[in-house]
Amino acid sequence: MTNSELLLAISNMMDTKLEPIAKDVQILKKDVQGIKVDVMELKEDVQVLKADVLELKDDVQVLKADVLELKDDVQVLKVDVLKLKENVEALKMDVFELTIHVQKLEANAQRVEANMQRLEENMEKLEENMEKLESRMKKVELFQENKILPRLNTIESCYTSTYDRYKDNVNDYENIKQDISVMKQVLTEHSEKLQRLA
Repeated sequence: MTNSELLLAISNMMDTKLEPIAKDVQILKKDVQGIKVDVMELKEDVQVLKADVLELKDDVQVLKADVLELKDDVQVLKVDVLKLKENVEALKMDVFELTIHVQKLEANAQRVEANMQRLEENMEKLEENMEKLESRMKKVELFQENKILPRLNTIESCYTSTYDRYKDNVNDYENIKQDISVMKQVLTEHSEKLQRLA
């Protein structure tokens, strides 16, 4: 065996022995890439968490300010309660005055009842008029049903048939336009040829 054959045989043997190692190295590279991606995701998550912590700190400060504000509000409410007590006394006086007004309202209610009786009489007249109107409406409905609707249907069928004729001929119209365009072009060419010949 020559040196080159020996080298070739050693090279082939090395390739065969190193091939599983190369495959393992490729698998390790893929795993490392996956780990790198996981690390990047973890770093992003940590950044988000840091931002959330800062937000929470801000929220705590806001809450502290709100608690102080609430304490102030409680003091204001205490003052308001005292005012309400004073207002209750004033309301008691108002109730007494309202009682007097209620008595006057009862008298007015009796007058309203008398007016209601008159309204009821007027309602009876209105009901009679409504019956007359209903009778007239029935006549109008019958007129519409027997006279107007058939005529409208006739008009609609005329418009529909006309539309269908136009709709069916639209394609022919486009073809005619195309033919005319071609004819114009041919006539123009022939005119030019005739002018050249003359």
